[in-house]
Amino acid sequence: MAGYIFALQSKNKKESEIKNVLNKVIQSGVYSTNLNINKEEWNTPQEGTIADYLSMKEGDNVYFFIDRKIYGVGKLVNIKGDCKFLNFPGADIPKVEKYELLKSKMILDKNENLKNRFICTFEPAPYFFTEGIDTDDVLSSNPSAFKMLRVFANLSFIKIDDVENKALLDIILKRNENEIKKPNNIIEVSKDVHERIKEIYNDDYKITANNILKLASNGETIKHEMAIEAGIIDYIMNNRNGIFGSWDYISHQVVASPFKPVYYMDKMDIFGYRYIPGFNTISRYLMIEIKKDTATTEVIHQAMKYVDWINQEYSFGDYNMIEAFIVAKDFPKEVIKLKDSIGKRNFIQGRRPPITAEWSNLKLIKYKFNQDLSILEFEEVK
Repeated sequence: MAGYIFALQSKNKKESEIKNVLNKVIQSGVYSTNLNINKEEWNTPQEGTIADYLSMKEGDNVYFFIDRKIYGVGKLVNIKGDCKFLNFPGADIPKVEKYELLKSKMILDKNENLKNRFICTFEPAPYFFTEGIDTDDVLSSNPSAFKMLRVFANLSFIKIDDVENKALLDIILKRNENEIKKPNNIIEVSKDVHERIKEIYNDDYKITANNILKLASNGETIKHEMAIEAGIIDYIMNNRNGIFGSWDYISHQVVASPFKPVYYMDKMDIFGYRYIPGFNTISRYLMIEIKKDTATTEVIHQAMKYVDWINQEYSFGDYNMIEAFIVAKDFPKEVIKLKDSIGKRNFIQGRRPPITAEWSNLKLIKYKFNQDLSILEFEEVK
């Protein structure tokens, strides 16, 4: 299963205050990012945060990062069929509302919660332990497993894949083995907010990409690639038979280059994988590169660089495990021609005897924003 590491503010706080912040969030059984509303549209980082919420699903592990330490462990839990919600109807529209008008409709219903637009719900799995583990200790416990944690900077939270999540879960459980047997030093989680969701929930609290896309639209075109990322994640999560197929793990802005200063790191727009049904064995990997405008020939080279990265880091020589897509407003003839020319890889399958195989599973997808339904529509360029 995947995992989420949520960052809590610790700047200029004493140790006792840090513990209070940690306890307050964990005890509530919900996490929510503070989003400042400066104008009546979402900026790119906010769209990225919304995309992360859209990819959440029940069972994903939950951890908290504060003052260099990581605390765990919980898991996302469904209430009324989902583990993520708008804090109040219309929360996905960046408009400042008056607290007095919203209070009765808010899940987190204090004045300070007006900035909490999106929330997710969790429970202990098995416990939230009171002692955190220093990040250096975590990274050194299984160095090859950690990719996203190494580049965790200036973000409210990150998503980690199954391998990284397993490594983080392992070190936390090993450090707290005695607590698992006799749980004394744990943080209890209240069900009060969960019960409030059950009482007031209706479809107005459902998180979708519709309003994010509508606000970022310019006719049939979307102005921000991050908004398209959110729209595609929402599409994949809710259309298992859609144009991109069915995937068990979906994330975005995933590291796709050797470790170096974060500013210079390459990142895949969308990355995912699926399992062989009934087993924890990965069958295929997904890569989607997005361009909000008409594609240029450069995007073919960029996409193939990411295909090679997945082959090197994840599929270990088996290109057949990779499904790759480029999504753009349109594709000129020279882009299609280049894709047909260089969008291939020759590789060896097996050893005795070695068999030469060819990979050509790069697809070009045109997107269009349906203004009436506020959704993205897709068409493959054959």
